[in-house]
Amino acid sequence: MKELIGRREQWREELESVRRMHGWVVEAEAILSGSWAEGEEKVTNAGVALRFDAWVAKLKEEARMQKLGESEQRCLCHFLHVTDNLRPQLIECYDVEGLPRTNNDMEGFIRAIKTRYRRVSGRKNWNRYLLRYGRRVAYYEAQVRSAEGEAGVNGAVGKVTPKQWRGGRAEQRGRQEEQLKQYRFRHKRAKFLQRLEARWAEAAS
Repeated sequence: MKELIGRREQWREELESVRRMHGWVVEAEAILSGSWAEGEEKVTNAGVALRFDAWVAKLKEEARMQKLGESEQRCLCHFLHVTDNLRPQLIECYDVEGLPRTNNDMEGFIRAIKTRYRRVSGRKNWNRYLLRYGRRVAYYEAQVRSAEGEAGVNGAVGKVTPKQWRGGRAEQRGRQEEQLKQYRFRHKRAKFLQRLEARWAEAAS
């Protein structure tokens, strides 16, 4: 037992250091989330900025005193550097109603689209899926996640007339073609330019 405790003691200082660094992230999240607001107090850009800047100033003073270990001091300096760079964009969402503070919902939405495609095809790479169907996959997933669910989507699609379908399909194809051109230019530039030159030569002749 003493041997096991002795092994744990060797890591005590590093464990405490990790806990302190984890505390920085937790404190930053607590300030930015607005959990400090009491009752009917409204979370605003000015209120968050006041608390966040005061907290960053305290960390900078701690870094200036250099009372931390070498590894922890380096991590704190990096944390403050990243915080300073992101500060202008970090505190801009609170005065705009409905603007999300993070992109967690968007990331979850993208993951849901990828999961649906993986279940259908068994593939993890969904580039071909996006290139073929474009933004329609996002529209479908958004409707499925709404209150009506998949049944509501199928019911709404059943009410679409053939004329509306053809018009919507033509619009989607035009916009998707533009996305395909951008993709080919970025990822298959040589082949794209060769085809473009061949078409130009054919048209000129």
